[in-house]
Amino acid sequence: MKGYVQVYTGDGKGKTTAAFGLALRAAGAGLKVYIAQFVKGMKYSELDAIEKLSDSIAIKQYGRDCFIFREPEKEDIQAA
Repeated sequence: MKGYVQVYTGDGKGKTTAAFGLALRAAGAGLKVYIAQFVKGMKYSELDAIEKLSDSIAIKQYGRDCFIFREPEKEDIQAA
């Protein structure tokens, strides 16, 4: 089976929503999904929903902390 990689970047909203929507569709089709998030580093309600589908969708957050509302520090850039 062929695998696919989707990358969502940019300012503003919608990236996580788009990724989770596609992940849900793939899981519904019987596929396995891995989601890697950079920048977030925080718990939010969508993660609770994804945990309920953990047999099909795995998610991992990378980075030190959430810097959505601040500029990344040197350590954030190195971690990415």
